[in-house]
Amino acid sequence: MDSTKKKQMSMRVVIYLFGMVLLALGITLNTQAGLGASAIVSVPYTISQGTGMNFANLTLIAYCVLVVAQFFIKGKNRRWIDALQVVVSIVFTRFMALFQYVIGYESGVFIKDLVVLLLGILFTGIGAAMTVDMNLIPNPGDGIVSSLAERFNRELGFCKNCFDAFCVVCSLAIGLAFGNPLMGIGLGTVLSMLGVGRVIYFFNKAAKAYLQQFTMI
Repeated sequence: MDSTKKKQMSMRVVIYLFGMVLLALGITLNTQAGLGASAIVSVPYTISQGTGMNFANLTLIAYCVLVVAQFFIKGKNRRWIDALQVVVSIVFTRFMALFQYVIGYESGVFIKDLVVLLLGILFTGIGAAMTVDMNLIPNPGDGIVSSLAERFNRELGFCKNCFDAFCVVCSLAIGLAFGNPLMGIGLGTVLSMLGVGRVIYFFNKAAKAYLQQFTMI
């Protein structure tokens, strides 16, 4: 690999990692707002609320399960490089744990909670767009949706909506087992499902071409 390609790859990795940090910050703010977790992490968040276990560690376990599921869904088309998503998950959830510790926001005032939630949605969308645009290793949430779309030959957005709905149903069932079906689901879940996609759309419209030109993708 010549020096130019090395520089381009280095910039892609830097942008990818920065996007991962923003994504971890966004998800952390989303949950700390106390208005319901985003769909993709609603299952570990609900279990965390019901048991008191660490949310970041439960998210790591959930992401590892998604990586294993991808291997079954893809069958003979599986790629062992997808196992690197586990490494990404470890780094990502450590960022989440760090932000949980540093921010330590206590929800309770609706207007403040709503502002924190909206910031979470903004950072989640920008972070997700930056990591995907660099075309490196997807996070397990994106990876499982992509695997489903390829396996069943359906549109990516449709599979994303179906998977989000599946996560929400699982969270409701787990919450019900703890005595409160809405333990991890709320206004924040709905706004995240609607808002993150819009943030990704507008960010890509404004910045994707520049990022890819900058990194020569």
